[in-house]
Amino acid sequence: MPAPILPDGISNGPVAKRAKLDVSREKSSAPLVHRSKIFAPFRTVGLVSPTDVPFTSLPLGKTTFQITTSVGRSLQTYDLKKGLNLVFITKPQTPEIITATLAWKKVVLAAWGGQGAEATRGVWLFQRGKKIGELEPPRRMYENLTQIRVFGEWIVGCCSTKLEVWKSATLEHYTTLYGSSSSDLSGSICTMPTFLNKIFVGRKDGSVEIWNLSTAKLLYTLLPPASSFGAVTALQATPALSLIAIAYESGPVTIHDVRLDKEVLRLNIGASLKSSVTSLSFRTDGMGAGDDGRKDGVMATASRASGDITFWDLNEGGRKMGVLRGAHNPPPSASGGIGGGISKIEFLPGQSILVSSGLDNSLKTWMFDESPFSPTPRILHSRGGHAAPISTLRFLPSNSDGSDDVGKWLLSASKDRSLWGWSLRRDGQSTELSQGAIQKKAKKMGLLSSSSADSKLHAQLEDLKAPAITCIACSLNRDGGMGAMPGASGIWNNSTKTKGTKKGSEVNMTGWESIVTGHVGDKSARTWFWGRKRAGRWTFDTGDGTEVKSVAISPCGTFALIGSAGGALDMYNLQSGQHRRRFPTRLSQAEAKKLKLQQLQSEDSLLDAHSQPVKFGKGQGKHKGAITGIAVDSLNRLVISSGDDGKVKFWDFASGLLLHEIDWYPMTKILAMQYHRGSDLIALSCDDGSVRVVDIETKKLIRELWAARSHAELQVVDCIFSNDGRWIIAATSDSIIRVWDLPTGHLIDAMKLPSLCTTVAFSPTGEYLATAQEGGVGVDIWTNRTLFTHVSTRHISEKEIATISAPTASGEGGEALIEAAAEEEPEEEAQDETMVPIMDQLSDHITTLSLVPKSRWQTLLHLDVIRARNKPKEAPKAPEKAPFFLPSVSQDPFTTTESSALASTLSENTSRISSSALASKSAAATSTTEFTRHLALAAQTEKYSPLLAYLSSLPPSAADVAIRTLDNMAPYTELHTFIQALTAKLEERKDYELVQAWMSVFLRLHGDVIARDAGLIKYLRKWQEEAKRERERVGGLVGYSVGVVGWVRSVR
Repeated sequence: MPAPILPDGISNGPVAKRAKLDVSREKSSAPLVHRSKIFAPFRTVGLVSPTDVPFTSLPLGKTTFQITTSVGRSLQTYDLKKGLNLVFITKPQTPEIITATLAWKKVVLAAWGGQGAEATRGVWLFQRGKKIGELEPPRRMYENLTQIRVFGEWIVGCCSTKLEVWKSATLEHYTTLYGSSSSDLSGSICTMPTFLNKIFVGRKDGSVEIWNLSTAKLLYTLLPPASSFGAVTALQATPALSLIAIAYESGPVTIHDVRLDKEVLRLNIGASLKSSVTSLSFRTDGMGAGDDGRKDGVMATASRASGDITFWDLNEGGRKMGVLRGAHNPPPSASGGIGGGISKIEFLPGQSILVSSGLDNSLKTWMFDESPFSPTPRILHSRGGHAAPISTLRFLPSNSDGSDDVGKWLLSASKDRSLWGWSLRRDGQSTELSQGAIQKKAKKMGLLSSSSADSKLHAQLEDLKAPAITCIACSLNRDGGMGAMPGASGIWNNSTKTKGTKKGSEVNMTGWESIVTGHVGDKSARTWFWGRKRAGRWTFDTGDGTEVKSVAISPCGTFALIGSAGGALDMYNLQSGQHRRRFPTRLSQAEAKKLKLQQLQSEDSLLDAHSQPVKFGKGQGKHKGAITGIAVDSLNRLVISSGDDGKVKFWDFASGLLLHEIDWYPMTKILAMQYHRGSDLIALSCDDGSVRVVDIETKKLIRELWAARSHAELQVVDCIFSNDGRWIIAATSDSIIRVWDLPTGHLIDAMKLPSLCTTVAFSPTGEYLATAQEGGVGVDIWTNRTLFTHVSTRHISEKEIATISAPTASGEGGEALIEAAAEEEPEEEAQDETMVPIMDQLSDHITTLSLVPKSRWQTLLHLDVIRARNKPKEAPKAPEKAPFFLPSVSQDPFTTTESSALASTLSENTSRISSSALASKSAAATSTTEFTRHLALAAQTEKYSPLLAYLSSLPPSAADVAIRTLDNMAPYTELHTFIQALTAKLEERKDYELVQAWMSVFLRLHGDVIARDAGLIKYLRKWQEEAKRERERVGGLVGYSVGVVGWVRSVR
């Protein structure tokens, strides 16, 4: 199996977008959708070196090196001094997959091309992640470049049958070189010092040709020692002049003197002749060889067919110094199928550091120690990711301590038997959770001492890791961080077989494991420490010895629940690892006989059973099929389980008794279950292509969501709730991600991806949606537009499903949260909005607040304070004169016209200010006149709603003027009308806070007038009685509600 690469669908991204934009300009009856309404592509995480394109390095001064890898259609640059931190990602993306790279001076050259002779090809130049130019394309370029070299004034690209040559100064195409040999090029080219304008090219027949680029002539051909050596797999110039290292397909590596055409040294022969060397590198710091490591002459070799790196001492005939076993994952074995092997190794110039990249999506640096001397290096830095397609994704839940890393961490499990934690804020913090000292175990078992071609040993090496993860459960409420378990402790022990007491270690605990996983074909679930990023202490066996199918952790973080393929449901304590309960509970022999007798008696009364609710006894209710989902409610009172027997069961957490059961057999089987803790809803994905939503409080089915019109036409691969429980996002077998709105039941959004989506996860903060595609080793991140913009809940049709490209590693074409929110919505969306009726009041028995902003009526209450605060403390002063060394305007004769124009402009501005002041005064007068007209109309008709509606629409200053200018002369008609209007509004129980604010301002302005008139006091007392009655009623309801809540929360 080849190494994992990016999906092929990504290579058509920009071309497809251009085609869509052109088509969208034409008129069509069917709506053309190019993007999702809710989700926007952001970027892809987890890609380091997923392709077989070798990395390239570039010295950055004398302090550090930059290493660039290919991730499909983008390049990622890492800084060695910063611990292989990611510093650049190239933009824009290349139109096709990158096939070769080379770092030269300050730029990086990237050759790209598609499959087939008609595909587009080219070579782009990037600097600091940005495209700065491209090489002139040849007239006929039907083959992809597999290797690039730059020396002197030449840029050389190697194809399968020819060499393309450019000038490095002008980037113009110079010539194309064709050989006379019938054998194709092997893809290996190199240059040598002191050989001006000469390029060395390897062929598949084992010969090495020497070309002069200036004259475009073949000068000489170095023949292989024997025809059985095969093709040239690697070429590398040695630090010694005129010597070149040549690796052949059959395994040997020869050191050849070019001037004498004579073989100097031959290595990798005899018993080790099993795999071909595909990468060579020489150490140039003058150290590392000899018994004490003080001599020069160290060569490192590696192969794509092995994960080992071999080091050779070229002094005194050459000898093997040592082998770095397991530097990268081995190549795919008969039982594996993950990416492995080494794509390239390189000694950094003048440094004792070796850089290696593997086909397992990893990049590593190794350092040689001088004292004590060791012929093999130790690991210095490492960056990696999954080497096989991702199977499961889950965001870490929020922590009980209220930390700010909610939504930051994403857990992913893959078929390569690894568990990774990805940081969405800083890539350097992403890490793989350790499974113990795998290399030490393999070394003790002798798995690293044999040849890398033995697939049986590779299978055993893979078996040292836990099997591939199928399900994940997590709760951080009891996670103790880095210091959760002080001292050394074993990993994955079976607590039922552990001897001795554990009281000493439990005393010093600050937390325990927070992650539980189920594995393929394994009867045991495993625990993990999230804070320590390592494997946990326990394995939990299923009760019936069958495979683990589902796992869950209680919200308190203390108990883990394990569901098996045979229907057993067991609960373990994460702190002690002890088995606590089985669902249903175990029966003694006497209880089992009694239960069997009750079952025989119940068979005689089956007809009466339908009219009465079913009651389950102790030991009853076990699932008859695999348990596909487990959930625990927020208060640790209920355990909900679902199975492929079509049943949803509700268990009592404390006693293990079955309380209720929903039976859908034989109508459907339940494939998976998701629980939303905030709304107490569970989503059940069924084999008939539906997602059923059940309320665990009422135990009723509330929604049935269908991905297709006909049953069993599509399968739901995975589904998840949104963070607020309003949506259900489901990935189906037709490569479409669908979003349903639970309140309306509408399908509000859908997007079709280039390949099948295997798993989905939604961020607890609602920011991101994470997806994984079939065959991909990266995690696609999507942003949520609804955080900053409105999205319609209108039901969409199949024709409106968006066909979009997946996110990319560079983030090109993607949108961050703010960018997605600022994007303009199409005009057609407004016409399709679902009209929701607007009601001023749900019921006349409910006190209703107004829709007026809070700041408006609060400003009205404190308007005098605001005016006093905003009043200037002193008169404006004239600006100070300019310093003597600055010329004045009068000294420049050319500024006379400009100064006059400026003066006219200032005069115009002054006139505008004065006119605006007059306009504001006239507006206030107009509003006062309009308010007086509404008062008079209300006094005649006794309809006060138009009057108060107009008053609520006025700004605070205008409302203050309107209330202040009420006629306070006898017979006080306007004052009477205003008090009656406020009383009527209070009786309607509407705009409660506005009525209080207006009355407060009214009493402050006209209190002295009201105190002198008995009629006004009578109306005011009527308003006071109504306000008191409403206040007491609302206060009684609030007190009753507080009492009920307190009783419910109290311990009974």
